[in-house]
Amino acid sequence: MAGGKETPRQKLIGMMYLVLTALLALNVSTTVIDKFVFLDDSLVRANKESEERNTQILESIVKTVDDTGNRPEDAKVVEVAQEIRAEAARVITELSELKATLVDLTGGYEEGHQPEYKGDARHLKGKTDYDKVGHYMMPEEEGGEGHGARLKEVLNGYAEFVREKLIALGAEEGELTYFRPIALDADEDPIYQKDPNQQGKSFAALAFDSSPTPAGLATISEFQSRVLNYETGALDFLSGKVGAGDLKFDVIVPMVKPESKYVAAGTKYSAKMFIAASSSGVTPTMTYNDNEIPVDASGQGLVEFTANASKFDENGLARQTYKAAITITQPGGRDTTFTQDIEYFVVKPTIQIQSQSVQALYLRCGNKLDVQVPQLGVAYNPSFSASNAQTYTGSAKGQVTIVPTSVKEVELKVSSNGNFIGSRNFGVRRIPAPEIKAYTDQGEVNMKTGIPAKTPRLYLNAIPDESFQQFLPDDAKFRVAEAQITLVSGGIGRRTITVGQTANLGQLTAQARKGDQLVIEIKKVQRQNFRKDVENFGNFNRFINISLN
Repeated sequence: MAGGKETPRQKLIGMMYLVLTALLALNVSTTVIDKFVFLDDSLVRANKESEERNTQILESIVKTVDDTGNRPEDAKVVEVAQEIRAEAARVITELSELKATLVDLTGGYEEGHQPEYKGDARHLKGKTDYDKVGHYMMPEEEGGEGHGARLKEVLNGYAEFVREKLIALGAEEGELTYFRPIALDADEDPIYQKDPNQQGKSFAALAFDSSPTPAGLATISEFQSRVLNYETGALDFLSGKVGAGDLKFDVIVPMVKPESKYVAAGTKYSAKMFIAASSSGVTPTMTYNDNEIPVDASGQGLVEFTANASKFDENGLARQTYKAAITITQPGGRDTTFTQDIEYFVVKPTIQIQSQSVQALYLRCGNKLDVQVPQLGVAYNPSFSASNAQTYTGSAKGQVTIVPTSVKEVELKVSSNGNFIGSRNFGVRRIPAPEIKAYTDQGEVNMKTGIPAKTPRLYLNAIPDESFQQFLPDDAKFRVAEAQITLVSGGIGRRTITVGQTANLGQLTAQARKGDQLVIEIKKVQRQNFRKDVENFGNFNRFINISLN
């Protein structure tokens, strides 16, 4: 609590007090005792300034409350402030009377230096008396007169009085930590509780035992300073409570409301700029369509929901509205709600698909599509599913590979951030059969002229359909896995061999003559797909006749 902090001067005086108190234990000379006179003098002047400052704070509270119409809740603050000021004045007066008692107890002032002549403490008759102050204040069980108990009761009573008053006005524990008990026994005081030389000592013994009269006076002045500091802290807290319920716009920020965050190159960016203000002292309640939304420390709420619409106009737009409401507590505890209907437009998302085979997909092939929804911009975070097909998401946003598992129509469903966007339907094509061509070491076989009868080798290549290979090159990899070649002479099959893609004809050409034929039956063709898996290509059966010359 800012008001409870000591001024630099008070801190310095407090430090001097601690040092001089320590020096007393050494029975130092009267020169050091005179320093206590100086210290008491400084404390008295500082306390006078604190009293004047506290009076000004109280007057400011009273004036503020009067200017704002003496509202009941503010009038209560004034009442408590006056009570705290009055109690502080009573305690200060009682402590001043105790100081006068100690002066009289130790013999008063030397002739010519009585109080009416400013009471110069350097001329106290009992200035070097180390016994009377301690005897007067020490507990009775320690041989004293026990007046220290009354001082402890007064000081701690004031601290508790302040706490109770502030709690009644809603102070939280964190705001009350400054107002700890003032008068502590050694076992309670953080400064002395670990000092073996002070353990077990009472408050009075710590403060007044073996103290010369000026030290006792300075000690009491320091307690008065603590009381005044507590009063300052309490009054500062109370001044903050005056008009706490008022709506004061103290948080002001510039706001820019663009027509759109996304601007095409060559088009104008347009936005409205204005000042937005909120109150740090008021936490509003905000809702949209009666749904409460979170409000941050700056008083700003976040409206966030998934936009949907069932019908769109010819431009692909659907007008929607929601009700925004902000409720604040006005002075006097009265709740006021401000409402407004907010208009927005939902844009119908358009699914754009880029692919060379966009109209139909190939069965059991990796049909790669690029699916985009321009209206979603950077918010586009797609996921895909499909009927009668498997889907594989690509590395770039919007890329998907569809593998039809049957010839039935495929429906591709597109979602973004879990919200369904739309779907597209595709037909399914069967893979066109490859063309089988025969080759020798000299090149492709001319089917009209044939090959020499002693040709040693023949190569059977499966050539994919040109358009299919262009669309899906990774799926257009065929090979002849099995074929039978029969040597036919005079219309009679002489010998048959089984081969793969490469056929060694030595067994046949040894018996071959000009005019014979090689009849090739393609038994099995295989295809390697985009995942490098090899599969048999349907029921592939084809005959090729090659003449021998």
